Amino acid sequence: MPDIVYLHGFQSGPGSAKARETRDWLAARGLAATFHAPQLPPHPADALREARALLETLPASTLLIGSSLGGFYATWLAETLDRRAVLINPSTRPFELFEARFGEHVHPYTGERFTLGPADADALRAHFIPRPDPRRYWLVQGSHDEVIDWRIAARDFAGCRHTVFAGDDHRLQRWHECLPELMAFAAGR
Repeated sequence: MPDIVYLHGFQSGPGSAKARETRDWLAARGLAATFHAPQLPPHPADALREARALLETLPASTLLIGSSLGGFYATWLAETLDRRAVLINPSTRPFELFEARFGEHVHPYTGERFTLGPADADALRAHFIPRPDPRRYWLVQGSHDEVIDWRIAARDFAGCRHTVFAGDDHRLQRWHECLPELMAFAAGR
């Protein structure tokens, strides 16, 4: 099994339910050491820089898993560093939504206070991949995602492996059903 880097979404962290499910699933198979889930900084430019630095210390076979905003990060990293990625309810164009998030925030996992502004949206726009290579991705979505319209990512990643769980939401309650397929996907099967 290759190393796996899990990239969480906005206002989330390595303690999120999907990250824990993935970590626990791997640990039950003796693969705990292959799992990496960094707490990403709240500013996109910093998050991308830190995630890239981590990936550059790991083997080229490392699989990315990106959830929500982490899916955007995983896309840029997969294309830039020639990796495969599983995208869970990804935000494919977060710069279009970020203006609504401008202002002060307190991170629910870390307690860190931070302010988002136009520079954060610009950093996202600068890392946008307009035509991702569908061969490197597995798109996993819930059809009732209340945060991100799942059809946008389905269009943006047309031609990739795609799993849609009917009635599931942004949390993606059925993520655990995908875990047995990680090894095969990471190997290109």
